[in-house]
Amino acid sequence: MSATNEWGGVDAIARFLRDRLGAPPEIAVVLGSGLGVAAAALDDARTVSFAEIPGWPRSTVEGHAGEMRRGVLMGVEVLFQLGRVHYYEGYAVDEVVRPVRAEIAWGARTVLLTNAAGGLNPAFKAGDLMAIEDHVNLTGQNPLRGPNDAARGPRFPDMTDAWDPKLLAALNDCAAEREIRLHGGVYVGLVGPSYETPAEVRMLRAMGADAVGMSTVLEAIAARHLGARIAGISCITNAAAVVGGPKLAHEDVQIAAARAADDLTRLLSAAMPAFAEARR
Repeated sequence: MSATNEWGGVDAIARFLRDRLGAPPEIAVVLGSGLGVAAAALDDARTVSFAEIPGWPRSTVEGHAGEMRRGVLMGVEVLFQLGRVHYYEGYAVDEVVRPVRAEIAWGARTVLLTNAAGGLNPAFKAGDLMAIEDHVNLTGQNPLRGPNDAARGPRFPDMTDAWDPKLLAALNDCAAEREIRLHGGVYVGLVGPSYETPAEVRMLRAMGADAVGMSTVLEAIAARHLGARIAGISCITNAAAVVGGPKLAHEDVQIAAARAADDLTRLLSAAMPAFAEARR
């Protein structure tokens, strides 16, 4: 699809969401594999299935509910996107980032990206949460490749503070107040869908990465290009591969994510008012 047609599709989704769900939310939250239960905390929720949204790519991965849910969380207008698509599913990069672009075009100016990730830092345990302080994009892809529309964002967006320092501080404060174990670290995004080899894990650790996954980095770049503020939380679902260690399976990822869902829900409930305040 041409760049012009792609932005036309983004705007069409934004209009659909406005028609079906009303005024834009203050904060859009993307919930990764197994983390959709956090959306149950919304009050006055209105729901739209991905299948109803024209041009919305549909996930083929288990653990992604495939719907948008808009409501109120701790007095803040919030949108939960339950599931995402990944580059490894065969989608083009524009399709992978189309949802977050549409949410921002609708009017959301703060985006919280969550994911399930493998732990590279030996201090991390399955079920821990990690606030994303920075990322490394090793997908070999960039959603900004090709012609740039200057009305949307700059040709060369600065990524120095891609992960908003004020939102990160709010996450840390909220976690401390509620005694939620929240690490901080660097997330590295790979293509997948195969898990990392032990040699790749050693390489990623040597690079300074703390968690590894197959999503998030492309969405983060696209969101920053459009001027949105972003924060991120990784749910550590397993230790990354080591020789002689346990075999990795997606079912285990979903189980570990479900165990962490309570802490994630409590953290999101606390963070939404803090995020809204940080915007002002």
